[in-house]
Order: sequence, then structure tokens, then C-alpha cells
Amino acid sequence: MLGIVIGVAAVIAMVTMGAGVTQQVGESLSRLGTNLILVRPGEAGAGARAEAAPFSAADADAIAREVSEAQAVAPVESRPLQAIAGDRNRLTTVTGSTHALLDVRAWTFDNGRGFTEGEERAGTAVCVLGATVRSDLFGGEDPTDRRIRIGARTCRVAGTLAPKGASSFGADQDDFVLVPLRWFQRQLAGNTGVRSLYVSARADVATAQLARDVAQVLRERRRIQRGSDDFSIRDMTEIASAALGTTRALTRFVAALAAVSMLVGGIGIMNIMLVSVTERTQEIGIRLAVGARERDVQRQFLTESAVLTSIGGVVGIALGTGASVLGARVLHVPFVPQIGIVVAAFALSAAVGLCFGYYPARRAAHLDPITSLQHE
Repeated sequence: MLGIVIGVAAVIAMVTMGAGVTQQVGESLSRLGTNLILVRPGEAGAGARAEAAPFSAADADAIAREVSEAQAVAPVESRPLQAIAGDRNRLTTVTGSTHALLDVRAWTFDNGRGFTEGEERAGTAVCVLGATVRSDLFGGEDPTDRRIRIGARTCRVAGTLAPKGASSFGADQDDFVLVPLRWFQRQLAGNTGVRSLYVSARADVATAQLARDVAQVLRERRRIQRGSDDFSIRDMTEIASAALGTTRALTRFVAALAAVSMLVGGIGIMNIMLVSVTERTQEIGIRLAVGARERDVQRQFLTESAVLTSIGGVVGIALGTGASVLGARVLHVPFVPQIGIVVAAFALSAAVGLCFGYYPARRAAHLDPITSLQHE
């Protein structure tokens, strides 16, 4: 019974915690944005090559104008810089972009506002703070309309963003300062290059079709007629599907390993039932002698085996549920009950009892009554 208890508990705990990890990964990827593509200069897998020319804000405007499947297009350029407010400072990522970046990444505001169209065109010195930067520089205060220094330049805080937390890859998504792209290029970068383009798809459009149309526009603008593209496109939907598929496969693999202990428990039950048949030989002989049929004896031992494993299954369900709740808290993942796995584990425990109890029950049913009565 102990083997069944351990097997059922392990299967339930592993599958439940695996479901929690999968849900957490899915939520993290959805915060990154799963209906968008990321375009960068350089061949896929090679990064931004030195000979690959960067994009420009005009490329983003062309995609927004010519690709009907695009919901929003955000040119992005960033670099690590020191953000300073009073006597507090933090080394963070300063990102130059447009208000469209907040749309494609599904950011929401905690306080204040984003950039206006006029501020983006004029390159006004305004900024939006991520939750981590706001906490480090201002604590619990509202920094809206206060000024901070980025490197050697100053800007006014227009608003702060609601926290998103760490991504599925462990990066802090709230550790950044967003400024208008034109101000970033003039005051911080000293050039008009753009190393990334975020393009989100409309609700009824597949990202694969969006990627093809964006690639066609960029080939025309970069005058690529033959040969390989000098830019790469990453489909976040495919990345999300691959990540979720990996976590589900690992969950199934670990659950299968845990289920091996149920097989061991079944073998143990078969051995114990064989011993029980030997110890109760006279009892079996008396039953057969007074008129019990072979199937009655067989049913008795099958029932005993199934009851043993079913009790083990119930205890295993309780232990597995408790272990999964505790594991979810320790791993900081959501607790996602898996009713189907609980039912399947209990049914499997009963099936193990019937399967491994069949041979002992059949052996008991075929004992010779005369020999059994003489057994000591």
C-alpha cells in the first residue's frame, strides 16, 4: 500500500506543480506580448552584424502605413545609463521609443500619462518610469512632474507604469526608463539608428502573415532583391508555444517517472497476496469444501487487492494535494488543481490492484480442497 501511496502522491504533486509552472510561464509570456513580432538587423541567429545597417524611425512609419495587418509599430533603441533623483541613483536601461511600445507590450499606467504626439515629434525631455526604477528613486512617493537626471541630461517624469514582475527568463521587466525616441537619439545616442522594431498584429491576423508582410516592406526599403535578408524576425507566438510545450513535456516526463513507483507498489501487493494465499490455504480449502465456487474465491482475493490499492490511492490523493499546495508556495507558482489527474490516479491505483491481484486470486481459486484442508 505504501508504494501506491507514494506513486499516487508523486504523480498528483508533479502534475499539479507542473501545471502551475506552465501557467506562470504563459502569464509571463503574455506580459511580453504574444501577438507581436520582433525585428532586428542582422541574420537570424547571428545577432546584429556590423555590416547590417540599423533601422530608422522612417522604417517603422513605412510598416505602419503599408502593412494593414499591423496594429501598432514601435521603434526601440536602448542603452544602460545611470538614473539619478536627488541623492538616489540606479543603473537601469533607458529605452527610446514611442507611446506605441506601451501598446504592443500591454503596459498599464500606475500614475500619470504617456507621451503625447507633439512631445514625440519635438523630442521633449519627458520620461516614463518602470516600477523598479520608481521604487528605487522615489520610494512610495508619486514622482509625476518631478525631474530626474539620465546621464548628463535631465527630463520630467510624465508617469509611472504598473509593475509586471520578472519575465519567464528571469529579467526584471520593470527596470527601465522610457523616453521619446527623438530625444534619446539627439541627447543620448547621437545618431538616428534603431536596433529593434516591435510590431503587434491585429486581433484577427496571424503573426506569421504579419511577419511575411513586414519582411516584404523591409526588403523593398533596404533594396534586397536576392540572397539572404540582413534582418531577422522573431515571432513571439512561436516562442511562447515552444516554451509552453517544453514545460508540458517536462511535466509529463516527471509524472511518468513518478508513476513507476505505482508499478513497484503493484508488485509488492502481488507478493503480499501470494503470501496471504499461502497462509490462508486451510481457509480456502474449507470454503471450497462447503460449496464455494472458484470464482467466489477469486473474487474475494481480487476484492481484497483492489481495496488495498484503493485505500492507498485515497491516502496518496490527500498527501499529493498537500504536497502540491506546499510546493506551489515554495516555488512561488500558482496552485492549479488537476481534477482529471486526481481521478485518473485513483482509477489507476484500483486498476493496479486488480491487475497485480489477479495471479494470486487465480492461484487461490485453483487450490485443491483436499490438499488445502491437510495444509499446516
